[in-house]
Amino acid sequence: MKLKFLGTGTSQGVPVIGCTCEVCKSENPKDKRLRSSAMITTDEGKKILIDCGPDFRQQMLVNKENTVDITLLTHEHNDHVIGLDDMRPLIFKSGNDVPIYCQSRVGNEVKKRFPYAFADEKYPGAPTFELHEIENEPFTVFDTEITPIEVVHFKITIFGYKFKKLAYITDAGFISDAEKEKLKNLDVLILNCIRKSDPHPAHFILPDVIRLFEELKPKKLFLTHISHHLGLHDIEDKQLPSGMHLAYDGLEIIF
Repeated sequence: MKLKFLGTGTSQGVPVIGCTCEVCKSENPKDKRLRSSAMITTDEGKKILIDCGPDFRQQMLVNKENTVDITLLTHEHNDHVIGLDDMRPLIFKSGNDVPIYCQSRVGNEVKKRFPYAFADEKYPGAPTFELHEIENEPFTVFDTEITPIEVVHFKITIFGYKFKKLAYITDAGFISDAEKEKLKNLDVLILNCIRKSDPHPAHFILPDVIRLFEELKPKKLFLTHISHHLGLHDIEDKQLPSGMHLAYDGLEIIF
């Protein structure tokens, strides 16, 4: 299987509109971060999209991705769902609704933000989705077992997802001991890291991630959901503990 980072930025992306910091002015492609999303390609070639934010169209075009077989949503914030309307070309081409797997709360928010996709009498150009409500239990799609990881993002519970020995978690600020059990003996752990210092009420910062790396001991850990406050990629990546790396848009991981 393969995971590709379609985006590794926070809700504002990097560069941030109007910002003149060294990160936002950087010409290094690794410092240009679209909103966080990832694409899993299964051994059978099926495409599993994790989150569909405002940069979805650009991400698909840049990465020459042409299909999405299912979508997993971590939670309902706009930087993770508002690109769903841009799935229309894929829906029209395939003639099939896009299956979306998410918590019931998230599904209800999708219906509120895209009511035309669920209307009894749909506009001919409207997207069509097939909502599948999931709970904190493993489920199987395309012979691929997917294990939700329940984490806390400010005051709401959201899902990360585990495939084989890789886990992808974004927008977390707390992980319970029970959920950490699912994150042991991993080859790859992907965690959000919004900045180097200054605690955040909803997101891990770098010291939090380093502590989790030392506790959970994955073979490799990649940081995502990175803001311009974390610093320049080429400088900060070299300063991380051995086995930890900053992810960047377009990075592929085989697992």
